[in-house]
Amino acid sequence: MTGPQLDLVLAYEKEMTVYVDAGKIECLYHSVKQGETIDFEYQVIDGGHGDLDISFALMDPVGLLIVSDYKKPENIHRHTVEKEGDYRFCFDNSFSMFNRKTVFFELIVEREGEPNHGDQQWNEVDEMAGLSPDEYYDMKVQDIMDFTGRIRLQLTKARQMQDMLRSHEARDRNLAEANFQKVNNWSLIQISAMVGVGFIQVFMLRSIFSTNGRMYLLWRKLGI
Repeated sequence: MTGPQLDLVLAYEKEMTVYVDAGKIECLYHSVKQGETIDFEYQVIDGGHGDLDISFALMDPVGLLIVSDYKKPENIHRHTVEKEGDYRFCFDNSFSMFNRKTVFFELIVEREGEPNHGDQQWNEVDEMAGLSPDEYYDMKVQDIMDFTGRIRLQLTKARQMQDMLRSHEARDRNLAEANFQKVNNWSLIQISAMVGVGFIQVFMLRSIFSTNGRMYLLWRKLGI
């Protein structure tokens, strides 16, 4: 006798970092079947010298807009597919005039089987007493496979969270380095200004007290 059909969790995972130039739109495509679920998570980890934000749009195979974000640093979207085809994921940086954005994203497309009643089957020992050893064995294999599928799904979610934490770290590091560079540049400008003002003051004082210089004659004409 053939045992019950096993329920499996099938998933496609994609992680990528894309660069979206100023005034540009970058789109990616992925084929999704009906009944599958799209999990899409993105985060801007570097905004050049501008804000950490990007616009995002998810469109179905016929071009209808499913979700849309305007100038957000990060977001998570989940969508159950009802129409099979190539779905479009677009990052829009057209609102920026000069700054290129670096965006990390993760795409998970999964199809999960129907929920099972493994826990109930484990508890109904009396009803299982009439099963043959093969049938009982097949039922326990199904329970193990279902449990393994759930573990795999949870591990996928945990890995997704770890990837997002790494992207947070990369974004914070880029922001800290950009601020460090700004502080150094501003400090250099201030030091240069102070040194320049010091030289001008010394030159002016020397020209006032030097009776043989041209500046002294100029001061005399100006009545200083």
